[in-house]
Amino acid sequence: MKAYLKSIVEFNDNNKSRFFAFFIQALIFVSIVTFSIETIPNLKPQIKAVLNFIELFSVIVFSIEYLLRIYVADKKFKFIFSFFGIIDLLAILPFYLSFGIDLRSLRALRFLRLIRILKLVRYNKALRHFSQAIKMAKEEIFLFLIVTFILIYFAAVGIYYFENSAQPEVFSSVFDSLWWAIVTLTTVGYGDVYPVTVGGKAFTFFILLIGLGIIAIPTGIISSALTKSIDSKNADLEE
Repeated sequence: MKAYLKSIVEFNDNNKSRFFAFFIQALIFVSIVTFSIETIPNLKPQIKAVLNFIELFSVIVFSIEYLLRIYVADKKFKFIFSFFGIIDLLAILPFYLSFGIDLRSLRALRFLRLIRILKLVRYNKALRHFSQAIKMAKEEIFLFLIVTFILIYFAAVGIYYFENSAQPEVFSSVFDSLWWAIVTLTTVGYGDVYPVTVGGKAFTFFILLIGLGIIAIPTGIISSALTKSIDSKNADLEE
């Protein structure tokens, strides 16, 4: 029985497993659509009842899927703490937690239902390549994030010293300056906070140049890892 269930749940080489994968993907899409419909104000009670039924049905199916994947897994703890294991758990956890949490926290839990869309990564080859690329480049990405956080802090401190005296209400502290540093380094530039001093403007110019480079770095890292992932897959198929 375990081998039979494993062939349906984990593999995609027979009609039953392909139907199972298609059914789960369709249910994920339906769940996301119903989540969006629930945000429409003044819904009729009948529509709310239908949406609640769909949500209940989705949670039951996803819960059964999660338990089946644990059951058929060769290394159960490894699956539970794997990327897909955590995603599968988070996809159903908000529903069960909502029974023991007050209404003020319920909206935040409902938002976590969007994590279900990440379940699609398991069933899509292109998304699997992307997931594999992230794993291959995780050290480079981690290093990039550390450098980015250091640069954001450096930019916040720099603009604070340039602009604090001229705009004490806007750049009142380094923490308040962090917002400017983030939107400037990401080249978003909302225009709600900007320098007025000559030194602040010159400093902003250099930070913008650094920001352009920051945007390009992760793109290169991930694209390189994607190429390696695809090449590795093609090499395995040729063998």
